[in-house]
Amino acid sequence: MTATEPAASDAIATDTSPQPAPGATPPRTPLVARAAAEFVGAAALVAIVVGSGIQATDLTDDVALQLLANSTATVFGLGVLIALLGPVSGAHFNPAVTLAEWWTARRGGAGVNARGLAAYVPSQILGAIAGAVLADAMFGEPLVEWSTHDRSAGNLLLGEVVATAGLILLIFGLARTDRLRFAPVAVASYIGAAYWFTSSTSFANPAVTMGRAFTDTFAGIAPASVPAFVGMQLIGAAAGLALVAVIFMRGKTQAE
Repeated sequence: MTATEPAASDAIATDTSPQPAPGATPPRTPLVARAAAEFVGAAALVAIVVGSGIQATDLTDDVALQLLANSTATVFGLGVLIALLGPVSGAHFNPAVTLAEWWTARRGGAGVNARGLAAYVPSQILGAIAGAVLADAMFGEPLVEWSTHDRSAGNLLLGEVVATAGLILLIFGLARTDRLRFAPVAVASYIGAAYWFTSSTSFANPAVTMGRAFTDTFAGIAPASVPAFVGMQLIGAAAGLALVAVIFMRGKTQAE
């Protein structure tokens, strides 16, 4: 922090204008560029998750080591992707984040509008599927093979609510406190931790969930488990926004 930069607490206390939502980008950034960034980011993220899972199972039969390798690769890869593509599209790579940002922007905040929402979500889903196919191709697996990894248990669904709520709370909390510059480290660290403290290993992303159904490997999820996972993620996103509204409630100024 420089000598001329106001403290974050002072900014929160005095600024009554709408705060930028996470990933808000300058209007001059072409929508096609932002959609392309979301496609590439989601594809790379799923390729990292699936590819590291395949690599881990090839190297060891120890499930704990497999999960450690998978989560470590995801942490580093996600941090790099957010740092690289954040200035272009906001580095959502996640329909739950995009929907949450669109919802907050409807009330006067900056962020993705309806047109952006319509471009981001399909790009994220198609990118996630492409990433799974790419990972399978790199490791000589069938390009498309539906996963047989059932993840329908109720405790796993609860884990997805918790994981997604925490992610939304983190991202929008950083936005409310003007600390989005820490997003690459903070978001990647949270996902890495959630791999271990949630029962579902923290998918927390509808697009990634859909993409991982296309690979019958360590990171896969059976297609029959996808709708419930996505539903719980959306519930978690709503819960996360509710927590943001309560925890980061803005006080009225003296004039008000």
